[in-house]
Amino acid sequence: MPSMDIHAINAFKPIRFVAKSEVRSWPIFGWMALQLRTVFIRRDSQRHAHLVVGEMSRELKSDSICIFPEGTSTDGVSVRPFKPNLFESAIVGNIPVCSLAIRYISKETGLRTDAAAFVGDMGLLESMSKILRSRNLIVELSFFPTPITSSEQILDRKYLAQYSENLIRSHLEAA
Repeated sequence: MPSMDIHAINAFKPIRFVAKSEVRSWPIFGWMALQLRTVFIRRDSQRHAHLVVGEMSRELKSDSICIFPEGTSTDGVSVRPFKPNLFESAIVGNIPVCSLAIRYISKETGLRTDAAAFVGDMGLLESMSKILRSRNLIVELSFFPTPITSSEQILDRKYLAQYSENLIRSHLEAA
């Protein structure tokens, strides 16, 4: 769960998130996740993922929920393949999907920076320290439309995941 991404998105619009169940026990961030009514998922359990999809499809009737379909944090240079499982909740609930790309830019250079990256064996405190030292950080949120489909085209979770991944990858490569 990319912690800086969550704050950036919430600054734009308060929203619920999906996070791995371990986040619940993280100092400070676990408490914050609970306050945001985060949906926690056990990544090692297909059965639990199926239950979460059902819960999310019901919740999506009244709340927006943000997922991070790469399933891990990256440095933001490239996009990893999107996991389609949680897109199923939008299909089940007949809810549109809005894709979002996040870029961090140095105010000093105007170039992409990895100051907010939370990757590899980096610890939470190391990540926070790195962010706090980067006082000239700009966050760019780019939103993309829901896919337009013809009546013959059936939306499924794999299509939605691939569509979102392609939009975000193209945007970040062009930037």
